[in-house]
Amino acid sequence: MFQLLFKYPGTVFTKGRFVFLSARPAWLLLVLILVAAGVLALLIRARLRDAAPRLHSRRAVAVWGMQSALVALILFLLWQPVILISELSSQQNIIAVVVDDSRSMAIADDNGKTREAAALAALEGSLLAGLRKRFQVRIYRLGSRLTPVTSTQAIAPMEPATHIGDGLKQLAADTADLPVGAILLLSDGSENTTGMSDSGIAPDALEALRNRRLPVHAVGFGKTEPSHDVELEDVSVAASTAASARLAATVSLMQHGYTGEKAKLSVRDGDKTLAEREITLAPDGRIQSELLYVPVGGAGAKSLTFAVDALSGEENLNNNAMTRPIVVSDAKRRILYIEGEPRWEYKFIRRAEDDDPTVQIVSMLRTSENKIYRQGISDPSELAEGFPVRAEDLFGYSGIIIGSVAADYFTPLQQELLREYVDRRGGGILFLGGRESLSDGGWAASSLNDLLPTFLPAGNQNFHRNSATVELTSEGVDSPITRLLDDPEKNAARWKKLTYLADYEDPGAPKPGATVLADMIVGHRKLPLLITQNYGRGRSAIMATGGTWRWQMSEALGDPSHDLFWQQLLRWLVAESPGPVTASMPARILMDRGQINLTAQVRDRQFEPTADAQVAAHIVGPEGVNALIDLTPSPDTPGQFQAEWTAEKPGPYLAEVTAESTGDKPQELGSDVLTFEREDGVAENFHIGQNRRLLEQLASATGGQYWKPSDLKNLPRDISYSEAGISVRTTKELWDMPIVFLLLLGLPVAEWLLRRKWGVL
Repeated sequence: MFQLLFKYPGTVFTKGRFVFLSARPAWLLLVLILVAAGVLALLIRARLRDAAPRLHSRRAVAVWGMQSALVALILFLLWQPVILISELSSQQNIIAVVVDDSRSMAIADDNGKTREAAALAALEGSLLAGLRKRFQVRIYRLGSRLTPVTSTQAIAPMEPATHIGDGLKQLAADTADLPVGAILLLSDGSENTTGMSDSGIAPDALEALRNRRLPVHAVGFGKTEPSHDVELEDVSVAASTAASARLAATVSLMQHGYTGEKAKLSVRDGDKTLAEREITLAPDGRIQSELLYVPVGGAGAKSLTFAVDALSGEENLNNNAMTRPIVVSDAKRRILYIEGEPRWEYKFIRRAEDDDPTVQIVSMLRTSENKIYRQGISDPSELAEGFPVRAEDLFGYSGIIIGSVAADYFTPLQQELLREYVDRRGGGILFLGGRESLSDGGWAASSLNDLLPTFLPAGNQNFHRNSATVELTSEGVDSPITRLLDDPEKNAARWKKLTYLADYEDPGAPKPGATVLADMIVGHRKLPLLITQNYGRGRSAIMATGGTWRWQMSEALGDPSHDLFWQQLLRWLVAESPGPVTASMPARILMDRGQINLTAQVRDRQFEPTADAQVAAHIVGPEGVNALIDLTPSPDTPGQFQAEWTAEKPGPYLAEVTAESTGDKPQELGSDVLTFEREDGVAENFHIGQNRRLLEQLASATGGQYWKPSDLKNLPRDISYSEAGISVRTTKELWDMPIVFLLLLGLPVAEWLLRRKWGVL
């Protein structure tokens, strides 16, 4: 219908450039239209007085509008309007037909025909014949790479991955000396390459196409959404954890067709089930997140499998599971605990950590004004001079606990060291409530006030010997620190039943960005009990009581609540405290490709970035892979070393990164271990619906068009409007469009009919 009225297809108007052939300036046309409209307005106004009341103002405006439109149309045609557009020369250009032959194209949709069969049927029907009448045609198949084929018979959906961006970039490079006029892509839009731009394609691939002015016309196949499917979207879990810890993992999933139904979410290490829970599925198409706590067991490199059990009628079972590699370490994290007075809390915290093989408490207990009792020291010289005054001595601890100790116990130098410990070293510090802690210990007036997660109240009468009960906040219900029971409701109820605290300290109001995990209920008042916050590279927390020991003394024999809470709190305190060497990589799961960018941040004993180091990575992997690679200093970031390497074989890998100082007597600065895994052919199992958004954005970004398989009749004609290849600039005249003649005839006839109706002829 559009072409019937406007003579040319819509592509001409969207891709062409509108110009006037007349030598007269365009501004003169606008002036003449305005003058003509003004003159007509004056004439009609004069007639309005004579024709009243039969021609009132609204009717006059209608007459004026039609007369002005007619005059404007005639003037417009006198300026000779045309559209200039580039059009491919017949039989002098190549159309590159690219057919996706990855495994996702083998999926059969509702009609029982696979996507690949639908694509080949469209080509072999009339599309190829129509293209060959106008152009030369070259056919390619696209999976993990682009491959030319002589006919469609060589195309089968067997490729384990789809790299659309890389394939199109390769096509642009391979045909640099050929007159390729356009690319026709037949695909479901599945793209497994990382590093996408907003259009869904890697930026360098888009740049290669734009430099050649190559439009991509994309034909989409497959349903955009499955009818019945549950799919894992992501699993967020720490890369490393301590032995015997409960690892928090967030599993994101989405479903179609099972709203409100129950499903079982589980975590396995090989054949051993580590954790499982029943979940209720959210509405169709909505991503839901579920929290799991996984007991990781003993030390070692492990590959955890997160899965949702299959439901009846699921279309795709291959997207129900994901693996994540982790490193479980049995290395002890040392915590420095300084306590200002003998009290039960000190004794029971130390006792709780006796059963934790990954945390060691080194304590300083002030038994009198000038006497310190040390426990857990590694040698007689440790802490012999009291609290450390050098960064290399303090920064060796992964966490610090400050009990009932006044701020002025620490010298200005030591206070600054505590700040640097959290901010620069990235350590964790925990403040406990007590007679001489927090505001009663003068911390509000100290230089470390901003290190605390609350605004401490004024005065020094904020410590109370009253009883208080505890309840979790909404954040505390799901926090790994306060998770005594896995079920959130039962966990919240368990905290309410804990024995009352016999003392507490008012910690004040939480600062912006701080998180309150538990509150104290004192009569009708509610005060924060456990507050955490991030500070610089580290973290700080307040536990505003010294009375949790009652949970151990007053609860039933064998109740684990007290010990479990303190083990989890202190593991949180030290879990993210980095060592001198920290290794990382952008992704620990490599989909179909083995390229990795390995980065190591190296610091000295003062945790200052150091470039004076030799850094190497020892990588072991499947089938006897054993490699030693050197990391080179980054030119942009002090203390950062980097290297590129390729994992050629699928399977799990382990990399140990070590750094040592240079010079006559090299010393080891530290080491770190990480795991990663290459998975081939797995990415095609996820997001199996047609990614129409990617195909539309790819077409739009390159000047092409998205097509439905049912609308391909005009594609051979419309694909010819391109500036690539060998093209000529053509002029499309607009004066003889049918719509123009209809307007020239219709406007005066419509005016005459209206005036006759109104009796003002």
